[in-house]
Amino acid sequence: MSPSEPSPSAARVLVTGGAGFVGSNLCVQLKARHPDWAVVAADNLYRRGSELNLPRLRGAGVEFLHVDVRQPSDLDAAGDFTALVECSAEPSVMAHGSTVVPVNLVGAFHCFEAARARGAQVLFLSTSRVYPVAALEGLRFTESDTRFELSDDQDVPGASAEGVAEIFPLDGPRTMYGASKLAAELLLTEYDLPWVIDRCGVIAGPWQMGKVDQGVFTHWVLSHHLGRPLTYIGYGGHGKQVRDLLHVDDLVDLIDRQLVDPTHWAGQVFNVGGGRSVSLSLAETTVLCREVTGQEVPVTPVTEPRPGDVRCYLSDCRRLFAHTDWRPVKTPADVIGDISRWVSDHEALVRETL
Repeated sequence: MSPSEPSPSAARVLVTGGAGFVGSNLCVQLKARHPDWAVVAADNLYRRGSELNLPRLRGAGVEFLHVDVRQPSDLDAAGDFTALVECSAEPSVMAHGSTVVPVNLVGAFHCFEAARARGAQVLFLSTSRVYPVAALEGLRFTESDTRFELSDDQDVPGASAEGVAEIFPLDGPRTMYGASKLAAELLLTEYDLPWVIDRCGVIAGPWQMGKVDQGVFTHWVLSHHLGRPLTYIGYGGHGKQVRDLLHVDDLVDLIDRQLVDPTHWAGQVFNVGGGRSVSLSLAETTVLCREVTGQEVPVTPVTEPRPGDVRCYLSDCRRLFAHTDWRPVKTPADVIGDISRWVSDHEALVRETL
């Protein structure tokens, strides 16, 4: 069955966080790929900028429901659905537990319960932040002119030059954001449903209102377009810290496959990211942004890192790649270029929102 072929198991797809960056792009593209599916975006519109996606959703034929996942009655009113994509989250690594736990854990539990009541497939978007900070910071690395690189020789299982694999040890603190998402993962595994967990690294692309603590690559592009100064925080202030990134369109391609064939994906946990081949340091991102936008903004070094930050994170996706022929298609230059074009096309709207 091809990724674009309709499936009876996903006749009505409920996307929580459906007016957010990932959720809105997913809803719009799923409806375009599967016109016979009912695609429903559920969101409480809490995050600034999510309201901008409502006209996009309506124009694509996506139903919108004002739903707060912290309220079980809101999900009860969502009606029947055959698949749930749980995208709702407080994604800031700097947010307090009182903010993240009610959404990322309790809200996720309410979503899983709603899916259980309907016997629906669950696709849970988790995060690479489930991996403990101290263990990641303790990995061996090398340093080049523009970035840190993970060494292939590591003492920790699941760590190599390819990045961090799903068997990486989970003992230790990881930020409230990461802890709440990991706790939700553990809850989901207790359900007798066709579920799949995607541990995503950094996701980027058009319609993301990027900030320094969430959506860093989009934040970098926006700052160059809008002439706002930037900061290299930590690790000497040279901007050599590295993340892999994934274009939201590539993520949609994967989710589409997972929705179309629930049995093939059921009960699996995967790292989902660009890996070493689709990764950038902040310094490399600055160069790309200058090339794409033709603008240069001041970047101030700050030597001390932020709490919870890591020097280098790459998703080792070999488990995923052994399970499917899906691969990221968009390069780092594609990601930065697509964001830049989106900002240029919607600059007045972006300025007003930010």
